[in-house]
Amino acid sequence: MQQLEQTLKTALQAAAQATFGQEIPAASLVLQPTRKDFAGSFTLVTFPLTKAFGKGPEQIGQALGEWLKAHEPAVRGYNVVKGFLNLEIAEAEWLKLFGELLARPAGAPVPTGGPQRVIVEYSSPNTNKPLHLGHLRNNFLGYSVAEILKATGATVTKANLVNDRGIHICKSMIAYQRFGQGETPESAGIKGDHLAGKYYVLFEKHYREEIKQLEAEGVSNEVAKKQAPLMLEAQRMLQQWEAGDEEVMALWHRMNGWVYDGFNATYANIGVDFDKFYYESGTYLLGKERVEEGLQKGVFFKKENGSVWVDLQAEGLDEKLLLRADGTSVYITQDLGTAELKYQDFGYDSSIYVIADEQNYHMQVLQATLKKLGKPYADAIHHLSYGMVDLPSGKMKSREGTVVDADELVQEVEDAAKAATLEKGKTEGLSEEELQQLYHTLGLGALKYYLLKVDPKKRMLFNPEESVRLEGDTGPFIQYSYARISAIVRRAKQEGVNSEIDFGAITALHQAESDMIQELGQYDSVVAEAASAYSPAVIAQYAYDVAKAYNRFYQVKELRIFENPDNDSLKQAFRVALSAKTAETIKTSLGLLGIAVPERM
Repeated sequence: MQQLEQTLKTALQAAAQATFGQEIPAASLVLQPTRKDFAGSFTLVTFPLTKAFGKGPEQIGQALGEWLKAHEPAVRGYNVVKGFLNLEIAEAEWLKLFGELLARPAGAPVPTGGPQRVIVEYSSPNTNKPLHLGHLRNNFLGYSVAEILKATGATVTKANLVNDRGIHICKSMIAYQRFGQGETPESAGIKGDHLAGKYYVLFEKHYREEIKQLEAEGVSNEVAKKQAPLMLEAQRMLQQWEAGDEEVMALWHRMNGWVYDGFNATYANIGVDFDKFYYESGTYLLGKERVEEGLQKGVFFKKENGSVWVDLQAEGLDEKLLLRADGTSVYITQDLGTAELKYQDFGYDSSIYVIADEQNYHMQVLQATLKKLGKPYADAIHHLSYGMVDLPSGKMKSREGTVVDADELVQEVEDAAKAATLEKGKTEGLSEEELQQLYHTLGLGALKYYLLKVDPKKRMLFNPEESVRLEGDTGPFIQYSYARISAIVRRAKQEGVNSEIDFGAITALHQAESDMIQELGQYDSVVAEAASAYSPAVIAQYAYDVAKAYNRFYQVKELRIFENPDNDSLKQAFRVALSAKTAETIKTSLGLLGIAVPERM
């Protein structure tokens, strides 16, 4: 497709020189896909050329179109609508492009000249609660961006930084000590991550009660939050943890072990994976070394209470705490250590952090602090900032136990996919095991597509019922399109349809056929755009466009494959090949989103 576009741009440059005596840089010629309600495949907007050419946009379009039709074999016709020159491409060009597409293996790399050594950090859960809806968007984004960058030929490492230490972890541990009575995941009959989350919520409940009690005794809210016995106990436990207290460490290992078992089960169920795990407990000490380095270099400073800070006011930020007065670390401490450890391990050209936009300021501080330290990898940091996920009922809050649990949500969309599939009545011939796999594939596909089709930067509202519809801009619609095309290809093989295509013998194409080839030819540019923008939404839109284009092709009566009116075996072979390449493109595109496709529905 890029070669065809370059041919058209070169021809347009020649046309401009011949008709108006003007030279136009190729970069200024932007060709867009022609709107479906006009004839043509590519459109040039002529308004920007009026000043240089001294003519009206329609005159320019007519003159350029006439020259192209007379001198460029790739252009078989044109039409001008106001300031838009719509170019109709010769069938031979589409057939040439389709031949090139057929010769190319599925998933062949799309070199873009972008960074070649990339580490994508995503998920980053806290070991005091299970994964929730917000984590799902994070996991799906990180996994998909990694797969998209892999598709450009980059070497990509998927990393997970587990936040396994800190005051929030101590809160769950204190609550378990107080109220757990030896409960385990086995005795409770629940996953370990859910059990830890239960005690995090319990801590917050009793902590709020203690605050109210202190306020009733005349203590201000601000002081009560600091003096509440549970909070003081959690802070003491954090100090004990950093000092390596044997009893505290034993409880920490035990509860974290439960949580990791729970996380791993969820990761396997939602189809995401990692090449490397980092743990905050293993990086915060290296972060403390960086803080000491900053003090020695004079780029950090100590306050009277012994706390360590960095002054980033000149960078438009603020003063930032790097180490508490009691010597315990904060989030930024371990982030400094992790950034260096990742660079030591992988020597990356680009380090992508998939973190919600609530941490925009934090990530700016991290990068600015690393620059203060003179680290060579500071400029390689990229924050993939994404919007939060809301529900019709409002914002989720972990500490109040109002989050939408990831495991429960996946089950909910699976159940909804099952109901939608049974209503459609397309389950005959499938075993019970195959049906359960189908419901999981559809439910997870619906969930991933719904969360990924929205630009990452945008805050979004999640509607589970809308996500599983089999019609419209949904994952199941695209999956269903793939399954239907697969059935056509299988039938063609069973009926022995000729698979050899004599492109030279094809004299004409229907508009729906050339539109389909044009859509398939966009794959490389779409992958390049998605990789550049770190946006799976670009791939999601493309997969939907391909499915829609095939449905238009499929609905044209004279293009029927098995009820071919003129019984033309050449056309039949061509249309089967076009169908097979479409199915392959849908499968490859959805694969970049982490979405599987069912062969039968």
